[in-house]
Amino acid sequence: MKVKSFKTKLWLYFALFTAIIFSVLWLLQIVFLQGFYNQMLIRSTKSAAEKIVKNSDSENITEVIDNITRGNSLLVYITDSDGNVLYISDEYKNTHKENGLKEREAEQKGLVEPEQKGMGEKFKKHNGGYRSLPENFESFLDSLKSSGSGVTEYSNDCLYVYGAYIDFYGVDGKAVLYVSTTLNAVGSTVTIIGYQLAIVTAFSLVIGFVLAWFIARRFAKPVSSLSEKAKSLGEDTKKSDFKKGFCSELDELSNTLDETNEKLKKSKSFQHELLANISHDLRTPLTMIKGYAESVSDMGDDEEQRRADAAIIIREADRLTALVNEILEYSELESDGRTDDFVILDYSKLVNKVADNFESLYKRDGGVIDRNIDENVLVNGNGGRLERAVYNLIDNAVRHTGDCKKIRIELRAVGGKAVLSVIDFGEGIAQEELEAIWDRYYTSRQRGGKGVSGLGLAIVKQITTLHGGACFAQSEPGKGSSFIIELKCE
Repeated sequence: MKVKSFKTKLWLYFALFTAIIFSVLWLLQIVFLQGFYNQMLIRSTKSAAEKIVKNSDSENITEVIDNITRGNSLLVYITDSDGNVLYISDEYKNTHKENGLKEREAEQKGLVEPEQKGMGEKFKKHNGGYRSLPENFESFLDSLKSSGSGVTEYSNDCLYVYGAYIDFYGVDGKAVLYVSTTLNAVGSTVTIIGYQLAIVTAFSLVIGFVLAWFIARRFAKPVSSLSEKAKSLGEDTKKSDFKKGFCSELDELSNTLDETNEKLKKSKSFQHELLANISHDLRTPLTMIKGYAESVSDMGDDEEQRRADAAIIIREADRLTALVNEILEYSELESDGRTDDFVILDYSKLVNKVADNFESLYKRDGGVIDRNIDENVLVNGNGGRLERAVYNLIDNAVRHTGDCKKIRIELRAVGGKAVLSVIDFGEGIAQEELEAIWDRYYTSRQRGGKGVSGLGLAIVKQITTLHGGACFAQSEPGKGSSFIIELKCE
């Protein structure tokens, strides 16, 4: 199964999102609009009716009713228990008779027609217009009378009615409140909205799909560029020109790829250098071992010569062993960054211990080790690895101190740091080489091959870095060199 591209997936997701949004919009505006409208209208009508009930006994109740009917498009009747109208209000008429007594006076004067008998057929003339009691008023009264709470409400497909007994201002006894509103009034509106929504949907979908395509293309371009950039990692040729500024995450990813590219190039260079150096370092002792072994095998009765050749074979074999051990040790330091085995240890005793081991052998050749070591200098670290770092520094100083055969070891606690200095008095190092001496295999080639593998100072640097410290060198040609390790004191 072929996996879709980032651009295609982004376009599809955006298109799906647009379709979902318009589907929800259609449901809300067309399918569920009438139901939402009816529910809201019923709640609003009931709230208005309860407000009328609450203020029915106040002097300004008619003003309250008129304001409510105009604001909520309601029809309100106030009648007595027999259905005689006391007050009528709707959203269109503002002039109503205040009670049935005034209406009867108007009938006697001939200003309005007498009421026709029969519930639902009573007419009142108000300023030239007529308003009849609703046809359902008789059933409404029956429902109200049969309710135990004095309140009734019901609805059908087109009407909601709320009724209650109230204390109407100026009328003795209980009056009847009838409030109604028309439901399903948005039918024609839904049709209009449907036509408009269809046009808007079609237009918006076209615009949305086109816009989604451009957005997907805009997003996919830098991702594709980074993909091409990732394919060329470690190569000298630059296949992708990624332009930063689209978003911070992609810029950060580009920077990470650049850093990874540099590391891969260095790793590649290191591999070539490793092969060259290892092959060179191995070739010489192997050649000597082979040559002297052949010499031993061809040798007659010369016992002294046989012993000398055998000693050379053993020495070269030891050199090979030391070379392999240093390579393995450096590889282990590079891959193992654990600090869970660190303990607080006496750095002063550790340095003195390593110096003692060297001094017992170095004195035989007339060498001198001068010490200036502060007591009770404590650091947090791995004792074995720190001992190896100190050993490598002293070994390096012994190899390069020259004819004077003197080295100096200093350990001081300065400003919260344990500063170890190992000083030789040899030929020194050129300023442009001071940074390079910590690189792998540098000593083996550039400094006369006086080390076993060229990894001694690289191991020192790796151990120091693992302990959160720093190492550097100071030198002046012809006057010797100082190799310094700084660690945090405890």
